[in-house]
Amino acid sequence: MTIQSRAAIPVAPRPAAAPPPAVLLIHGLGGTPAEMHAIARAAAAAGHPVVPVRLAGHCGSEADLAASTWRHWLASVEAAHDAAIAAHGRVVVAGLCLGALLALALADRHPATVRGLALYSLPLRYDGWGVPPLTPLLLPLLLATRWGRDHRFVARDPFGVKDPRRRAVLAAGKRRGDSLAAGAAAITGRSLAELDALRRHLLPRLPAITTPALIVHAVEDDIAGPRSPRALAAALGGPNRILWLHDCYHMITLDRQRDRVARETVAFFASLAA
Repeated sequence: MTIQSRAAIPVAPRPAAAPPPAVLLIHGLGGTPAEMHAIARAAAAAGHPVVPVRLAGHCGSEADLAASTWRHWLASVEAAHDAAIAAHGRVVVAGLCLGALLALALADRHPATVRGLALYSLPLRYDGWGVPPLTPLLLPLLLATRWGRDHRFVARDPFGVKDPRRRAVLAAGKRRGDSLAAGAAAITGRSLAELDALRRHLLPRLPAITTPALIVHAVEDDIAGPRSPRALAAALGGPNRILWLHDCYHMITLDRQRDRVARETVAFFASLAA
């Protein structure tokens, strides 16, 4: 009996999975890329190229920071975005406080290339437990004056950090004037006015921002209370959810829940490709 062999059926090769997008990391006002280290470490472990952004005017002198505007800061983010797109094709963005506002501004300008946003401790109002009650009303009036814009707002305890050990390290760095490691020891009203100008620029644009967003906020945020994330979630035009954190203050990327912030961020970015 002759056995006839059956021709092998060709199998098309599976398309290679797209590599994870680059992750842009944007620190806060008067801050430093070191604030985003936990996110950078987790993102790199998950295979993401990591692009830390150092904002214009930051990590130097107080005069450098006072001379920079929100448009300078956004230009820093734009340059990092353009380089990441050229090298990796896709980006997702994580930002803390001012960095979260800048992440939204980037998504507004580049909806086709910014695939996801992780927005940490975003301040639409200064109404956290560590802020004097009349600040939301009086601060805009103060910043409209020359004295207010030149006034130095000195960083003070608890520095947005609940963990006493990390708070002590941060305080020591600020006392040494190590702005690269610990951020600025003080910022002027001019910088706060620039942050507010960026916020006012963004508010009417939020409904047009459809990029998926993870909004992460501490219940005990000492700078921006719960109304900020709720208002942001309601205003954004794209899918979003709020992750509430306990046992930490404003600087959630440094505080006791930093590892959870990192894990949830990486999981959220992975879900966008699912």
